Formats: sequence, C-alpha cells, structure tokens
Amino acid sequence: MFDLAILWDWAGFALRWLHIVAAIAWIGDSFYFIALDLGLRPSTDRREGVAGEEWQVHGGGFYQMKKFTVAPRDLPEHLVWFKWQSYTTWLSGVAMLAVVYWAGAELYLIDAEKVDLAQWQAILISAASLTIGWLVYDALCKTGLAARPTLLMVLLFVLLLAMGWGYSQIFTGRAMMLHLGAFTATIMTANVFFIIMPNQRIVVADLKAGNTPDAKYGKIAKLRSTHNNYLTLPVLFLMLSNHYPLAFATEYSWLIAGLVFLMGVSIRHFFNTKHAHKPWPWWTWAITTALFIAIIWLSTLGTPEAYPEEEATLTPREQILASATGFDDVENTVLGRCSMCHARETGYDGVPYAPKNIHLETRKDILEAARLVYLQAGMSTAMPPANVTWMEPEERAMIRAWYQDAMGNMPVPLRLADAAAH
Repeated sequence: MFDLAILWDWAGFALRWLHIVAAIAWIGDSFYFIALDLGLRPSTDRREGVAGEEWQVHGGGFYQMKKFTVAPRDLPEHLVWFKWQSYTTWLSGVAMLAVVYWAGAELYLIDAEKVDLAQWQAILISAASLTIGWLVYDALCKTGLAARPTLLMVLLFVLLLAMGWGYSQIFTGRAMMLHLGAFTATIMTANVFFIIMPNQRIVVADLKAGNTPDAKYGKIAKLRSTHNNYLTLPVLFLMLSNHYPLAFATEYSWLIAGLVFLMGVSIRHFFNTKHAHKPWPWWTWAITTALFIAIIWLSTLGTPEAYPEEEATLTPREQILASATGFDDVENTVLGRCSMCHARETGYDGVPYAPKNIHLETRKDILEAARLVYLQAGMSTAMPPANVTWMEPEERAMIRAWYQDAMGNMPVPLRLADAAAH
C-alpha cells in the first residue's frame, strides 16, 4: 500500500514537525526568561535574598515573578526544570540531518564539483564538524574573555563565519546553511547540557545539604543562557533557509549566513534593551535594514551556474531509473510541464530562480530529482503549482508507473538512498 519513498517522506515530516515544536518551546523559554530577568524591578518583598520582582498580566490573570540573588533559603517541594526543550530540539534536528542529508548525501550533501567525497566521508565530516564549535567556544568562555562578553561574541562570530566558508567549500549550498545552523545549535544545547544544568544541580545540592550556594554558578549559567538568546534568530533562519535558493544557492551564501547572524544580534539587542527599561535603541533598525540590503546585493553577485553537459555520467541508481519503462515519455512530460520554472535561467514570469534550486532541464537533472518528481507531480498535485501548465491525470499516472517500475528493479541499498533523496 505504501512504498518506501512515501514512508520516508512522512518520517521526515514527523521529525521536522517535532523539531519545530521543540524549537518553539525552547526559544519561547529563552525569550521569556531573558525578558523577565532584564525587566525585574526592586522587590517590595523584604525577605533576604530576593533580588527583584515583576508583576505581569496574561490571559485574565495576574502573576508576581520574583528572582533570588542566588537561591532561596529552602528548596521548594516543586521545582520546574527547563532542559528537555533544548535536548529534544537538538536530538530531533540530528535525526532529521541523518534522514535528509546523510541518507540523501548524493543529492543534497555532496557537491562533486567542489570535493568528490564518498558518502561515508561526507557523513563523517558532517558529524565530526558539529563538535568543533562547542570545543572552541567553551575553551574561550573559560578564559578571561568571560568577563568581556562583547569580545567573546565577536570571536564566536568569526568562528561561525569561518565554518560557513569551510562548509561552502565542501558541501552544497543548502547543506552549508543547514550545517551552520546545526553547528550553532550544538553550541547552544551543549551550553544547557554541560554548563547550565550542572551548575543548577550544584546549587540545588547545596540547598539540600543546608549549605549556602556559591553565586558564581548562577552567573556562569546566566552568561551561557544570554549567549544562547542571541543565537536563536540566526538558527531559525538557517533552519528555514532550504526554502530560499537566493540565500543558499549563490556564490556568497556563506557570507549571507554571516550577515544573518549579525541581524539576529541587532534584533535581539533591540528587544533585550527594551525589556531592561532602557531607552529603545532605534539605531538597531537601521543596522538590521542595512544588513538585509547587503544580503540582497550579495545574492546577485557571482557567476551564474553553467549549463551541464548532457553526457554527464549516470550513477547506478540513475541508470536503473533511466532504463525503467516509460522514462522517455516522463522526460518529455517534465521538460514540457516543469522545466520553464525549474531551469538555470527560468522562462516563466515572476519566477526568477528555480524553486528550491531544483533543475529539470536535462535527463541527468530529472533522474537526480526522480523521487521529488514522483511525490510532487505523481503522487500529489503539488507541482506544477495550481497546475498552471495543465499536466494531465494520465501524465501523472505515467510518472507513478515509471517510478514504481524503477523501484521494483532497484537493489535495496539504492532504494533506501533514493527514498532519502529530497
């Protein structure tokens, strides 16, 4: 009833949905608690250790929030911890990375024109690279730079820019964006797992033992939490970047990613300053606008992608797809119904670049994107949008029959690779 391509696509959807839900919860926590901390006012409660308070109203109810300088004298019976939002976001993101980019490395991770890697080599580089950021960043935080947060963030930005450039020299543009997001998210989750949570456990353990907790543990955790807060918006952009070829499929995509980080910092600085009851820094709007204009300009630079040679060598998977019953008719249908938009130089008004940078101009193009053609135009009517090129039901049935025939003749390892080819 269900073929592997459909099941794999729904698996990807489930992971993506879980990832989004968890990320919303985590980012919501970050935004709320940083705003709460910055907005605290002198407390009317004279109990020892209360640093500040804030009254809030929401949903028809009034709330009084209080923060202790270090910790209360006695540990409350019910204490809510905030950690699984972060862990679930990272774990679901890594799972999605594996399902989409590792299993589908041939199409979405490896760029043979840059470095011709074997699939296992690309996966190894992908996985190992995610740890680099945390190791460098954590080492910097444990130096005297912890007392100079602005300089620390500048160095972190340089690291992120260098990693973006490095990724762009090895992987596809969309893989570069996604990996830079995963690279940053790994730093953020490692902050929670290795620094924030252990420090909070030390304070709780001291309270249980009847000792006075050391304030330094809370200060260290707060610094890391603040860093995470400034990284949230760029990570969101990088999560969604695969929908925007102008961001990931241009020559300077790595630099665009770097400017997105600066935009995220300027936006968060505006809101964090506002929450701290300080004069609103309207100048951040001008900086953010200028950065966005620079991104638009960068997306127009560079040499257009060359039209590929028709004699390009087909992979074993593509050879089976090309020899399956009905491919010649499918090829003609795709060229007639889809290639005007999915082209290196599009011929459809209002579509300046191929959607998601998927090209369908040559036999090689169509075979590379076979699974997408099957799902988007065969199993569903997602493409062409609104059926603007009048693809007939018979043509969709022909696409289904061709792809299913190819899958029936394909060895299991190649079928798995094809199912993962997004």
